[in-house]
Amino acid sequence: MKTVVSAMQRNAFLLGLLLLLPSLVQAHTGVGNPNGFSQGIAHPLSGLDHICAMVAVGLWAAQMGGRAIWVVPLTFVSVMALGGFLGMMHVHLPFVETGIVISVLTLGVFIAAAVRMPLIANILIVGLFAICHGHTHGEEMLETISGLTYGIGFVIATALLHVIGISLGVGIQRISKPYMVRLAGIAIVFFGVYLWVSEFLCLAL
Repeated sequence: MKTVVSAMQRNAFLLGLLLLLPSLVQAHTGVGNPNGFSQGIAHPLSGLDHICAMVAVGLWAAQMGGRAIWVVPLTFVSVMALGGFLGMMHVHLPFVETGIVISVLTLGVFIAAAVRMPLIANILIVGLFAICHGHTHGEEMLETISGLTYGIGFVIATALLHVIGISLGVGIQRISKPYMVRLAGIAIVFFGVYLWVSEFLCLAL
């Protein structure tokens, strides 16, 4: 009986951690007089949309396993860097903000439904989302800081968020049940709906 109760408590704790993770790290870093690198590090950590999507990429990769566990996050980081460059060059891309919200919703659904597809499809999907996230990072860069150091900063921050997602996904599946990861996907979907409604209200007002 004690073993069953202990397992239930552990599962509840892990689920609570997954549900709270996005909101725990949502707060902006508030760096004063930043340089390019610190701004780059701070930017992906200053928005719930970016955090959810990047952790979700790691969770989804861990859930799929195999080569996807490194190919999917590496694709996201690489294509995001390209999107960041386009943003820094002020190359206009339509529906970027909408694409970011869709990325959170879609990745959450994929995790919740434990979707598996050919690796090339995974690459194309995360690559499309990465362009949107990277473009926003680049477009919002301050004109007075170095683009190179800023880019290095947001690439490192993104990679770390992917590692967090992968570690959570792998760890939870090893010490608990795979459905816990799927519940995390449901939580991400709810955050995606919240972001979608928020964007709609902003456009309507």
